[in-house]
Amino acid sequence: MVSLRQFTEHDAAVIREKWMFTASTEEICRMIKEWKSRTFEGKYFEMVALTANDAVVGCVSLYGKTAGIASVGVEVFAGERGKGYAAEGVRLMLENAKRLGYRIIQDQVSADNAASIALHKKLGFETDGYLYVNARNRQVLLFLLCLS
Repeated sequence: MVSLRQFTEHDAAVIREKWMFTASTEEICRMIKEWKSRTFEGKYFEMVALTANDAVVGCVSLYGKTAGIASVGVEVFAGERGKGYAAEGVRLMLENAKRLGYRIIQDQVSADNAASIALHKKLGFETDGYLYVNARNRQVLLFLLCLS
């Protein structure tokens, strides 16, 4: 069973082992504390644990861009990919975004990330197919989803 939950300090070891290899446990615990505030640079933000059968297999984020537009991100740890966790985790976060009043999800996907492109299409996102250059000077596709 796939679910989302808040990260706790008890998750710091698995985050370090599976995702943030160079961060210290103390740094990760500080990040977890920040994630619990549900804000980043004055906007809504949450980063939660993606779990399968109570084991942390990744994370999902929701970032409010405006009152009605947000973006969703997902990271599934190596060794856990290809099991459908990303799709289910994003679906759960989309339900949360809708409850919070977001109407549109706008995601930037790296043009060379075939797995993320396929995931977005599978979940019903649409793209115009044009390549854009984002603020980090990377080529991305914009994907949109209406949460009506």
